[in-house]
Amino acid sequence: MAQDYYDLLGVEKSADPAAIKSAFRKLAMKYHPDRNPGDEEAEKKFKEIGEAYEVLSDEQKKAAYDRFGHAAFQNGGMGNAGGGMGGGFGGGAGAFSDIFEDIFGDFMGGGGQARGRQRTSAQRGADLKYDLEISLAEAFGGIEKEVTIPSSEACDVCEGSGAKPGTQPKACGTCGGAGRVRAQQGFFTVERTCPTCQGQGEVISDPCDNCGGQGRVRKTRTLQVDVPAGVEDGTRIRLTGEGEAGLRGGPFGDLYLFVSVTDHELFERDGPDLYCDVHVPMATAALGGEVEVPTIEGGRVKIKIPEGSQTGTKFRLRSSGMTQLRRKTRGDMFVELRVETPTNLTARQKELLKEFCAEGDGEDCPKSNDFLGKAKDFWDKLNGTDG
Repeated sequence: MAQDYYDLLGVEKSADPAAIKSAFRKLAMKYHPDRNPGDEEAEKKFKEIGEAYEVLSDEQKKAAYDRFGHAAFQNGGMGNAGGGMGGGFGGGAGAFSDIFEDIFGDFMGGGGQARGRQRTSAQRGADLKYDLEISLAEAFGGIEKEVTIPSSEACDVCEGSGAKPGTQPKACGTCGGAGRVRAQQGFFTVERTCPTCQGQGEVISDPCDNCGGQGRVRKTRTLQVDVPAGVEDGTRIRLTGEGEAGLRGGPFGDLYLFVSVTDHELFERDGPDLYCDVHVPMATAALGGEVEVPTIEGGRVKIKIPEGSQTGTKFRLRSSGMTQLRRKTRGDMFVELRVETPTNLTARQKELLKEFCAEGDGEDCPKSNDFLGKAKDFWDKLNGTDG
């Protein structure tokens, strides 16, 4: 059995046209298919409330329904209004079409001045870009940064309408509020932006003195931005609604922060891992010892240098690297030794080194001796003296 139309709209039988219209508007906004894509139940509900409103908004159909119920529209009675959305929806005429133009604008497609004005007068504000530079230490721990953005905000005087207080924008006389005009060129109809209102659908005859009719004014805003720990160079952060104000009351655009992480004097980053070159004296590398290494958070770690360590010897410090974005774990830190040859030697130091070399038998520098042996073999082969 078909559901009662009054129950569908949630109104009493004694409800006046204004109450019926108001109830329908709320339900139509809620269940419109464009707002509920793929929801079959919402689509079904939308058709049912449309059918109910088509009947109850028409004085003659409502009277017939109040007297005979759904039977009034069976077998072709009253134009078969109960047949599922009826002619008012498809034909665009009458109160049913008007209410949809008023609510949904270009949701319903086609022409119509009301739709054109709703679609074109308010425009979304532009997105803004801001380059934010932070240090590697700030990227490790996260930080709150203050940024100053040159932007635009809704005009306080006209509240974003662009018209002088006490006046209202008027529908464009050229396009009838649609924002676009059509012209016949031979067999073709060409549609273009209205030259009078520039696609706005409205014209302001008495613009606001404060904003010049734009509905927005230039201002500089200061924002506090939370940069999360672990952010990497080139990361983009989107702040919804922090861009420029829309034209004539339109929604704000977004603000995009592009994070740039500066180079560090000690550490080099590769994803979550850190790399640090540690220079040690030749004597320490030869005899062994300890070296103190800094960490990104400002701590210190001692590394034991084995006897006879060479340049390129690596040490891995687990969980001493960068914080990982939105994770509790950290990367690792890799320490690589750089053995430093002493310079600016005193006469005594030079004498000691010569004594050291004289005491050597080649076993103390095996890689050097190996290289010299390979080089000698290479030259002998070129000169044909090998063997």
